[in-house]
Amino acid sequence: MYLQMQRNNVRTRLKQRPAVIERDISPMAIKSTLQELCSLSHKPGSDTACLKGLYTIMAARLLNRAWLSQIGKSPCLKDFLTSRSTCHQIRSINTPLARTRSTVTDPNQRPVPGGSQARRLPGNQLSEDELMMKEMVAKFAKEQISPLVREMDEKGETDMGIIQALFDNGLMGTEIPEVYGGPAASFFQSNIIIEELAKVDASIAVCNDVHNTLVTTLILQHGTEEQKRKYFPRLMTDTVGSFCLSEANAGSDAFALESKAIQDGDFYFISGSKMWITSAAFAGVFLVMANVDLSAGYRGITTFIVDRDTEGLTVGKKEDKLGLRASPTCEVHFDNVRVHKSQILGQIGHGYKYAISMLNEGRIGIAAQMVGLAQGALDNTIPYLMERKQFKQPLWDFQAVQHQVAHLSTQVEVARIMTYNAARMKDAGLPIVKEAAMAKYFSSEVATLVTSRCVELMGGVGFTKDYPIEKYYRDCKAGCIYEGASNIQLNTIAKCLQAELATGN
Repeated sequence: MYLQMQRNNVRTRLKQRPAVIERDISPMAIKSTLQELCSLSHKPGSDTACLKGLYTIMAARLLNRAWLSQIGKSPCLKDFLTSRSTCHQIRSINTPLARTRSTVTDPNQRPVPGGSQARRLPGNQLSEDELMMKEMVAKFAKEQISPLVREMDEKGETDMGIIQALFDNGLMGTEIPEVYGGPAASFFQSNIIIEELAKVDASIAVCNDVHNTLVTTLILQHGTEEQKRKYFPRLMTDTVGSFCLSEANAGSDAFALESKAIQDGDFYFISGSKMWITSAAFAGVFLVMANVDLSAGYRGITTFIVDRDTEGLTVGKKEDKLGLRASPTCEVHFDNVRVHKSQILGQIGHGYKYAISMLNEGRIGIAAQMVGLAQGALDNTIPYLMERKQFKQPLWDFQAVQHQVAHLSTQVEVARIMTYNAARMKDAGLPIVKEAAMAKYFSSEVATLVTSRCVELMGGVGFTKDYPIEKYYRDCKAGCIYEGASNIQLNTIAKCLQAELATGN
């Protein structure tokens, strides 16, 4: 009961955060709130990783630059914030997001995951901070998502309580810098979250992936200060973001899009229809790619930030899909949607560049989804093989079965290393086009192999809905299709290899 009361208390506080950011807070209010958070985080009843992490995230948001400007007005606040006791309490809270807070001053610069220690970490090794985050998200997924997976899949609907729980536990808007009240997590850490969620339900991982690696990142990289101040508080508390690129005649050939934006003074009128839009059923913010100059071809593509309640924007039918059924994929229609020029994200005509850049990051996110999904299938299959008996012995005791599982586990580990490597390269500011394509392609193929073989290893029950394996099998197919089909990834890899050969690299 105590934990539930505290969760409700924190949810209320987080929902109020946008208003709090925009108004002048008194120094004493900051001090009292910090004292409360430090106290709550050390109470005997509040020892779950997620709850402790939540208190610390709130404390971190209170300590952003906007509020620190109040220190000079109150000596007592300055003394409190700089006291050894306060610093020790905040730093000692056992949460990865607190312990990986960056000291960089540039709000657009992301920290290297896990600090300087992570720079030396190869392959699939995790820093202590990253490992704690992994465990935190795994616990959250097991406790809050797992009980609802089957129901959501059967109904083809997302439980909105889970989506809000993602916000409440600091798992949405993870890469938003501290100056805007965000956790300032790294890209690598965001992918750890995706992987752990996908082990339990890839549908929830998809929502988290698009929100973090596409929507918030694009605004972070190219948004104006006004846009960041306007949208980041919402994207961290209760508003899901959606990325609108694909159309009926613009799938793999994304630059063939036909949506247009006609300028009239200070406004643009967007017309067209988008397809296959993830989270559209409940998203509150849409990043829309539309062409402001059809004669310029893809060089006229521009990105607009459009709120859901804008007149003329309607969400169409939800696709009845094979897998990822709890992740709504819908059409989105724009009928002369009027948006002010201040809603343009980045530069006019640069939308195609932004899309390509974000899709490279998004492909690493898809790879993380597929790695998590494949691992989840194995995690549900191996215990069954050890319990199920045939010919008076467990199936696991047959060497042929052991060899198959060993091969599958090896493939998953290779996919994980490729994905982690690409994510770390992204955090290090290195080129990732080839590595992202390789990670997505290989991880998708591995997930297909693993889930198919797991169904076979489990026999008849693997073919039924009584066990989750058939769902993993259905869900994984999307990995070979969205954010660039497998053949597109192979094309990209081949082009990179050709370029490397030509330049001698």
